Amino acid sequence: MIRYLKTFAAAAQLGSFSTAGARLGLTQSAVSMQIKRLEDELNCELFTRAGKSVAVSDHGRQLLHTAEEIIRLFESMKGQTEVAATRGKIDIGAISTVQLGLLPAALAEFRKCFPLVVVNVVPGTSVQLMSQIDSNDLSLAVMIRPNLKMTKSLQWTTMLRETYVAIAPLSARQATVKDLLLAHPFLRYSRRSYGGQLVERYLKRTRLGVNDTMELDEPMVIMEMVRKGLGVAIIPYDLTVSASSKKLRVLPLGDAGFFREIGVLQHISPVSNVAVEKLLDCIAKAASAKQIVSTENLKSDIAKGMR
Repeated sequence: MIRYLKTFAAAAQLGSFSTAGARLGLTQSAVSMQIKRLEDELNCELFTRAGKSVAVSDHGRQLLHTAEEIIRLFESMKGQTEVAATRGKIDIGAISTVQLGLLPAALAEFRKCFPLVVVNVVPGTSVQLMSQIDSNDLSLAVMIRPNLKMTKSLQWTTMLRETYVAIAPLSARQATVKDLLLAHPFLRYSRRSYGGQLVERYLKRTRLGVNDTMELDEPMVIMEMVRKGLGVAIIPYDLTVSASSKKLRVLPLGDAGFFREIGVLQHISPVSNVAVEKLLDCIAKAASAKQIVSTENLKSDIAKGMR
């Protein structure tokens, strides 16, 4: 309704629907429609029409000052919101791998624009973070996309896709993922996590047999176990950072390969927050840069691992 009041004020000041439309970026018919709806809502005639010319009616003149005051107050409220957003606190949930690989670059950029906003990073698994989003304890959460139907009040934004690969010690000589999994103990990514559930579905879909020996929550811990020669695993490539420097072999999963989506889960809010929007933009930019580097590194490490 506020935009209708703005249209009314512009048309009254300029004495023309077409001129008001040009100022507001609207067609003359759009101005006429908005004025008509406002008149219906207020149950009075705001303009008198005579052919193609219009003039503010007596009722219109009486209401114009009130309309202008409402517009002024509304703009003042917006200004107060933007000023408030330059301070305050944002509670952001993040899985451990996001805290290491994505947030530092995003928060460094965000801090340049909003140095007075306190960002409280809450750690947790994707399952835990989704629960905290549901209970409104977090402004947003950067996590793995849940394999659950989300309510209409929630919004998911994908930031990047992380490809899963098989990793093995440099001493492992098997050339295929199938042979690798049959020949070595399997360090399983915990099935209690969304990421581990993706691995479980892949193994069932491809009917690959594994020699389960350990089940671990943290992919970074799994990677260290593999490096020490305790077995092989399937984890997102992005977590290996640079497999060659970690003394690991990287093998692609082939046509049956899969990825996990890392993104932001948040409540849909009718009121925008400039600080939160900037933080989302910084996360998106950091994710884009990370995706480019990861793609190039993956090609290189797979080439080394297949030798």
